[in-house]
This record gives sequence, C-alpha cells and structure tokens, in this order.
Amino acid sequence: MNAATHGRHTNRACRNVRPFASGDLAVGLAGIVCLAIVTRRFIDLPVSYLLQVVVLYILLAGLVLWRLPAFLSGPGLGAANRVTLGRAALVLSLAALVSQPAILRPADYWWIITVSTVVMILDGVDGWVARRAGQTVFGGQFDMELDAFLILVLAVLVWRSGQAGPWILLIGALRYLFVAAGWVWPMLAEELRPSWRRKTICVVQGVVLLVCLGPVVPSATASLLAAAALALLGASFAVDVRWLARRSENN
Repeated sequence: MNAATHGRHTNRACRNVRPFASGDLAVGLAGIVCLAIVTRRFIDLPVSYLLQVVVLYILLAGLVLWRLPAFLSGPGLGAANRVTLGRAALVLSLAALVSQPAILRPADYWWIITVSTVVMILDGVDGWVARRAGQTVFGGQFDMELDAFLILVLAVLVWRSGQAGPWILLIGALRYLFVAAGWVWPMLAEELRPSWRRKTICVVQGVVLLVCLGPVVPSATASLLAAAALALLGASFAVDVRWLARRSENN
C-alpha cells in the first residue's frame, strides 16, 4: 500500500462525523417526543411539557454538535454515544418535570423511579459498549455530564416531593460548585485520576435519591438517607480537593 492509498483509507476511517451525528440526533428527537407524549399522558401534564422537552433536547443537540470532534472513527456518534444519547432523552423527560406546577401523584413517582432506573442500567451498558469499541474523550465527558445532570434533577424532584428540605439540592449541586471553584482556584480545575470510589459514590447518590422518591418511604427515613449520602459525597470531594492541593504543592 502506497502513501496515497493509505491516506485515502485514513480519511474514510476518520471522516467528518457531524453530518452523520445530525442524523443520530434527529432520531433521538423523534424518540424523545414519543417518550414525552407517553409521560404526559401517564402523569397528566399540560402541552407546555412537550415544548419544554423539545427545547431541552435542542439545547443538548447544539452542545453535542459543538463539543463533538470534527473527525472520529466510525459512523455518526458511535454505538456508545448513541446509548448515552438515549439515556439523555430519558433524563430530559424527567428534567422537564421540575418546572411543572402540577402536584405529582404516588403513581407518578413510580414512573420517575422506573425511568431513572432504566437510565442507570443503560449507564452500565454504554460503559460496556465503550470499552469494547474504544472510549473517546468526548464520550467520557458526555457520559459524566449526563450522570451529574441526572443527580441534580433527582435531587430537585426529591425536594419538590417534600421528602427532604432544600439542603438536599447540595447533592446535585456539589459537582457544579466544585467546577465553579476551579475558576477561582485553578488547582481544582486540574484533571483528577480515575477513581472507583468516585464512580461508586455517584451510583450510591442515584440509588439513594430514587429510594427517597419512593411514595412508601417515610419523609424522616428519606431525610436520614439523603443526609448520609450527602455526607459521603462531601467526604469524597474533600479527598479529591486534598489530593489536588498536595499535587499543586509538590509542583
């Protein structure tokens, strides 16, 4: 194979994926509209709910196209990112519930718990697919940001349910506060090494918030569980801050 032939193969393998990604995003839009229609009928929501879901998805699609590398191997977003996009559609259908004035019924919370459980299961699926197909920086960031947003949405829904006070919002906000702190103290913006502790605690937060949303769980129990989860999350962030501070001192 000569250099020219090799170059043609390379260009085919790493072609511009944005046009193909747009197709994936269009399919995702159709899927999220169908999901929003089902959710609206199940929970008895106004038509404005559908509009909010579509607006949220359009914002997500814009962010994906903005952050997506110009060239990637494989067609479109890739298998793992398509799973993440499907998870994002489920999460956005929940996020639009936050601004709804309607009081949710116990059955509505079971719907939220079911959708959230599917999101968490698919998190393991897209991780498995990513390991087989090769994890990209974009894919890892997409997955991480979606996980953080899901936790924030669930924390807000728990607060709105009356199962815990507004302090529970810290469970969803701590990660964003940490990122904001990195703008003030650059050492906090440095890349952290991979950690199973961090991943495990993220899963724990999600599970605890789902338990707190359960209509059969007393509010006192929900508050106690949420407080323990928040303390665990705070301790994890403290470990990371300490590690970053020590590395900054050594450098």
